[in-house]
Amino acid sequence: MTAPLTADAHEYGLVGDGVADDRPALQKLVDALGDATAADGRPRTVRVPAGRYAIRDRPVLWRSGVSLVGAGRGATCFELSNPGAPTRPVPLAWFTTAQHGAGRDRHIADVTFAHFEIDGLRVETEEYEVLAKGLGLQYVLRGRFTDLYIHDTAATGFGCDFLQDTVVERVLTERCGRQDPGEEMGGAGIGIGVGGWGPVERLAVTDCAARGNGTNGIFLELQQDHWVPPRGIRITACHTEDNRYGISDWGADGLIVTGCTMLGNHVAGFDVSAQGTTSVGGRGGIVTGCVIDANPGDGIALGNTPGPYGFHGNRVSNNGRYGYWEHNLAGGDQEPATDIVLESNDIHDNALDGIRVDAPLHEPAFFGNRIRGNGRRAAPRTRGGGEGVHCGPLYLTDERADWLPGGHRGKELTVGGPGETEATAVVVDNTATGLTLAPRRPGADTAWPDGTPGSGTAYRLPDCPAPRTGLTAAAAVTHPYVHGNRVRDDGHPRTQIHAVWIAPEATWTGGRVSGNDFSGNAAASTRFDSAPSGGRWRDNAG
Repeated sequence: MTAPLTADAHEYGLVGDGVADDRPALQKLVDALGDATAADGRPRTVRVPAGRYAIRDRPVLWRSGVSLVGAGRGATCFELSNPGAPTRPVPLAWFTTAQHGAGRDRHIADVTFAHFEIDGLRVETEEYEVLAKGLGLQYVLRGRFTDLYIHDTAATGFGCDFLQDTVVERVLTERCGRQDPGEEMGGAGIGIGVGGWGPVERLAVTDCAARGNGTNGIFLELQQDHWVPPRGIRITACHTEDNRYGISDWGADGLIVTGCTMLGNHVAGFDVSAQGTTSVGGRGGIVTGCVIDANPGDGIALGNTPGPYGFHGNRVSNNGRYGYWEHNLAGGDQEPATDIVLESNDIHDNALDGIRVDAPLHEPAFFGNRIRGNGRRAAPRTRGGGEGVHCGPLYLTDERADWLPGGHRGKELTVGGPGETEATAVVVDNTATGLTLAPRRPGADTAWPDGTPGSGTAYRLPDCPAPRTGLTAAAAVTHPYVHGNRVRDDGHPRTQIHAVWIAPEATWTGGRVSGNDFSGNAAASTRFDSAPSGGRWRDNAG
């Protein structure tokens, strides 16, 4: 076989009719072009015309210097399946450390994957298999992944690790992690392992979208706990929606996240924690200019990090629990997080506290934030059923209700009367007579696991918690700087009960709290169940 610099896939045996297995021909072509590139150092490209190309039972082992370019999303589609190998994962392309000895000195270089679709719906393994991805490459140097649509994979859609001098752009992932119940490794839209190239990995993830994926929309994960968390990674102008987590930093250093939207993610919009395989949280990151809105759980969840971390100029709103939640998971770093900065953020209309501190902070700085109208989960316990009650896939209405709008935000709705099987769903938001419900899992089109309840079904909603505040400290806070914030509630009714609450289990030591506007909350500006020690409180209105 000759080895041109650009090869038309049809001329080398690929059919693209959705019936013939095109994997053997593609593997043969990739091997031939890879051998030629190794011989003369000139990278090659496979151009794949429009069509539906079946890749069955085995993935394609990729070669350095070989690019794959289609005719566009929806035009060129690779359909993955494993009917003859039910235990085998079938990514389109793979090259990994465990299977193929990939490493810094044995990597994939100078490759482009562009302008095609990967359909993973027909890959079904007997048990969840983390390698059942759309793309599964490790140790890529000078890579470019652009204009890809990856959907319905059993595990992560774009699951490539250790990407140096690489760009991932305009990648859309939907309903990936299909076999992941939400607690397995992987199962994301875009999941990138980091640390393999050392302390710096130059990677840009830009203008990507991840919707309805089993765990994360986009995550970065340190792959060995003894590796140095790498710097040099940027996530810009990306959109994450209806995943368990929107964007997660599980082990990078100095991650920059800017201009992104994180909406409707079930657990948190943005997460830093020990959730990753090495239980290492990110540190040194900067999140700026993002919209983190209407996540049924928390807006920002941060913990298991030594710090620092900064959040600047973000909108954190309408989330089902806290706007910002500082907490530590078991098994990860438990030391106080140092130099956490929240500056010029608009934190409003979250169901519980605007900012909640449940893990120790040292030298935090909260300044210039507008923390307003939080504590929206203010509606009392209620129940109903019978005439006027109707359910849909993602709603429940009660024509006789008169609920406080937003007052049930984040609550768990229970339906089913005596002698009936009960079902639960999470309330995203509510009007006076209607509840909007979160899908039962990312990517689902219904809130109900066993079918939509019938008209008249009995339901109940729990009571509202109290107090609900602008800023709650429920852990040790040492030497804080809290300045120039506006922490108030102008709503009708007011639902943010206090501007600042120091809970009984907290300690607040030293620091400075000055120049804040704490007026206009429902009950009082401050509540000290544990008195602050030392420091200075002055010139605070209210």
